[in-house]
Amino acid sequence: MTTRTSRPIRVLLADDHTLVRRGVRLILDGEPDLTVVAEAGDGAEAVAKARETPVDLAVLDVAMPRMTGLQAARELSRRLPDLHILILTMYDNEEYFFEALRAGASGYVLKSVADRDLVEACRAAVRDEPFIYPGAERALVRSYLERLYRGDGLPERAITEREEEILKLVAEGHTSKEIGELLFISAKTVERHRANLLQKLGMRDRLELTRYAIRAGLIEP
Repeated sequence: MTTRTSRPIRVLLADDHTLVRRGVRLILDGEPDLTVVAEAGDGAEAVAKARETPVDLAVLDVAMPRMTGLQAARELSRRLPDLHILILTMYDNEEYFFEALRAGASGYVLKSVADRDLVEACRAAVRDEPFIYPGAERALVRSYLERLYRGDGLPERAITEREEEILKLVAEGHTSKEIGELLFISAKTVERHRANLLQKLGMRDRLELTRYAIRAGLIEP
């Protein structure tokens, strides 16, 4: 896909911090070929906005309430396969980078250098070209080659995507009924997933699940 010249690239911007969204919007709206047409404060809202508003590109933060940017990216990739996705994050983290690629993102931009890299990354994404923030390529390739040398391959997921969604919502304090309503499943199914999570992770209660969710970057401390 090539960048359209007849109109600006329509961007959906999702971040749970209003000031961050405002700053990123100023960067993007300052370019003649980019325009922010929708904003969201969490991943679930981003998915809903993308389904109701015509957008070409979704720029998603990683750590957001209800649904992370990575979870939202997976959902958007399934529902809107033609939508381009960028991850905008404060985490200079190899695991998040590989997870972003798995989720369908074509770029990974650090917030600390968004003023330098984001515009270029947006244009690259819409051209179907991958974007990795400068300085990361060498470290990522070295790590990947070391992993292949050890015979490890790419890191495996400890839990399923559905279990990750439920873990995040449990850690945020939602009840089984609320989680069921958000994910369109029964409270009984939520309880079953929760029990599986406890068993799989070797944990006893919600407090330990919450600590795990913080370590995994699903929620902020």
